[in-house]
Amino acid sequence: MRTLCSSTLIGEFFVIGFAGLVAMKDPSLAMSTVWWVCGAAMVLSVLLCGMVTRPGGVALGWALQLALIASGFFVPMMYFLGAVFAALWWASVHYGRKIDEAKARFAAAAEAGSSPTADAA
Repeated sequence: MRTLCSSTLIGEFFVIGFAGLVAMKDPSLAMSTVWWVCGAAMVLSVLLCGMVTRPGGVALGWALQLALIASGFFVPMMYFLGAVFAALWWASVHYGRKIDEAKARFAAAAEAGSSPTADAA
């Protein structure tokens, strides 16, 4: 799960940075505010890469996804990109857990000396 989720979060890191560049062009937004918010979100996305498997890591990831979607109020394209990354986050968590379960099953079967596919049949 960690690899898939971390890949999604690193992709978000770059998207948040580019969204900050777009938001800078909005005259109603202060440049310092844009970069404080984007910088905090970028740091959070990198820190979450190491926290994904810890308690609350996935929940913080969902909070980041919601914040990314909500950033569409300032950069409208972020509604779409936020939804895409939320779907990627869901897939990373869902399929990552399935992969982790399969790895654990194969490791347990290897310890027991039996074939993991024979147990499934």
